[in-house]
Amino acid sequence: MMNHKKYKRGYFMPPEESYEWVKKEYIDHAPTWCSVDLRDGNQALIIPMSLEEKLKFFNTLIEVGFKEIEIGFPAASETEFEFLRTLIDQNLIPDDVTVQVLTQARDHIIRKTFDSLKGCKNAIVHFYNSTSFAQRQQVFKMSREEIKKIAVDGAKLVKQLSDESGMDYRFEYSPESFTGTEVDFALDVCNAVIDVFEPTIEKPLIINLPVTVEMSMPHVYASQIEYMSKHMNRREAVILSLHPHNDRGTGVADTELALLAGANRVEGTLFGNGERTGNVDIVTLAMNMYSHGVDPHLDFSDMPHIVDIYERCTRMEVYDRQPYCGKLVFAAFSGSHQDAIAKGMQYHKEHNLEQWTVPYLPIDPNDVGRVYETDVIRINSQSGKGGIAYIMNNYYGYDLPRIFREQFSYYIKDISDHQHKELKPDEIFEIFKRDFVDLNDPIKLDEYHFIRTGDKYMATLSILFHGEAMDITGRGSGRLDAVANALRKHCNLTFDIVDYNESSLTRGSTSKAVSYVQVNDCINEDRFGVGVDDDIMASSIKALISSLNRAIIHKED
Repeated sequence: MMNHKKYKRGYFMPPEESYEWVKKEYIDHAPTWCSVDLRDGNQALIIPMSLEEKLKFFNTLIEVGFKEIEIGFPAASETEFEFLRTLIDQNLIPDDVTVQVLTQARDHIIRKTFDSLKGCKNAIVHFYNSTSFAQRQQVFKMSREEIKKIAVDGAKLVKQLSDESGMDYRFEYSPESFTGTEVDFALDVCNAVIDVFEPTIEKPLIINLPVTVEMSMPHVYASQIEYMSKHMNRREAVILSLHPHNDRGTGVADTELALLAGANRVEGTLFGNGERTGNVDIVTLAMNMYSHGVDPHLDFSDMPHIVDIYERCTRMEVYDRQPYCGKLVFAAFSGSHQDAIAKGMQYHKEHNLEQWTVPYLPIDPNDVGRVYETDVIRINSQSGKGGIAYIMNNYYGYDLPRIFREQFSYYIKDISDHQHKELKPDEIFEIFKRDFVDLNDPIKLDEYHFIRTGDKYMATLSILFHGEAMDITGRGSGRLDAVANALRKHCNLTFDIVDYNESSLTRGSTSKAVSYVQVNDCINEDRFGVGVDDDIMASSIKALISSLNRAIIHKED
């Protein structure tokens, strides 16, 4: 039985009110991004990536535009050590990319970490120790001063070994479990570490304040970050970094509000992979900025390729509704949504608009390598006439008349409903051709001729009717009227032509004419037929015969 009384708020508010971030409307520039896919992401996989998979993923991160990549915990295992050495020994790290290595603030682990870095030109040594109240009390059984000493001693050793190596490494410190740490104590520890390194604007220190476990609503984290930013020593020489997890499902909100509160840098993973509920999703963060007109300095223009590499290397799957990258995030099944999207896209095309304002689509799917034809308009039993008409027109060139558009949409939705599945565009088109276009049973047209006498036409047709060859004639005020009268008289049919439309196919061969004929049959139901031919008159006759064949088949059924 659930018992909410055993839980209490485990976070700590800042000692003073810190709400200046509330006054900011949006994030106006991209932070420094650091991918931790190869560390946090990899350690959270059921089957961690192989060396080959790590190298492929590393190259993909570079292609996307990451300039800082945490590649592992080289002192933790030989696999991690080997990966770093492979990158260094084979000269696989671009000059403008910095690799980041993680180490606990423990003497022997720090020393092994520096051993793994030999020959590396650009590196960040990221060391950490846990500072939270719960860990001090239950895990380490240490006082505040003892925990602070671990951080300071780690900082001194990192600085010493860096000086001895002769390499110009950069440094990062994290008070792990920051969100469970008293904010004044976290500040005290971070300031002590800052004092050891004495950073400058030319050589800043990264102070990373992780949401190791989400414990609060996002505005609390933002207030904690604002307080830390205001009271941190040498703030101008400190890069304030974020590393949110997603235990409460608000990792993106934590990060966005904390950026408003003064943070400069974000550590996260592609698609949010990480321990428990995951790390913050950098794709969502970056694309959120992009949707507000801010350059995120990361390239997700070929999102399907990035998803493919991620899924193959990690054996994880990107959820179909994952923002910006899931298979269905641009899909519209609802009829009203489809109609609005189709009209919005047509409006943009007609008015050549520069700003993207299409209803229901926060960004242009083309910007992330998705296409309207296969991603946006999706057809199932919930779809409307607008979406189906959009597919027929934009995919295949058939501009369905308004009444037929509605009738055909119900026809398709009924099939989808009975089959309990989505219908793909090619399936819809096959149904259209099979059930509406150039139908030749039980009436099949072989030849036709016209003679005009005054303002009347006489039509002569050679047809097969239920397999019997017939030559029939009819008179009328127009060619199609003459054909209709011939079919009424000789095939014993009762019908009226209610509507007729013609056009040329807007895709494929523009020499093809397409005609749509609507007849009202003997049981007072409307039937549409479609005819396609090089000749407009032939397409009209075919459309009429198609509509009659549909009426006859329905009557016989």
